[in-house]
Amino acid sequence: MSKTQTRTERATADAALPETVQTESPAPIGPARVFRDTRYTSRTLIMPDESILPVIAGRVTACGDDQYAFLKAHPDMQLLTE
Repeated sequence: MSKTQTRTERATADAALPETVQTESPAPIGPARVFRDTRYTSRTLIMPDESILPVIAGRVTACGDDQYAFLKAHPDMQLLTE
């Protein structure tokens, strides 16, 4: 079954929609960087902001500057160069 909306219903529905908020575009992140875990082949690293970084097959990828800084400071991580 379908119901046609009246003008009043449409106006009320349109008024209920939230306004679009203009935000700045996110800062571009650099290329993804891969680190080798020198101690474990599989584990989960917990960052200070409680986000997780999975180590799979001894590798973990930093997709942002905060992840890169965290992995670079970690004693078991070694940055892989291509």
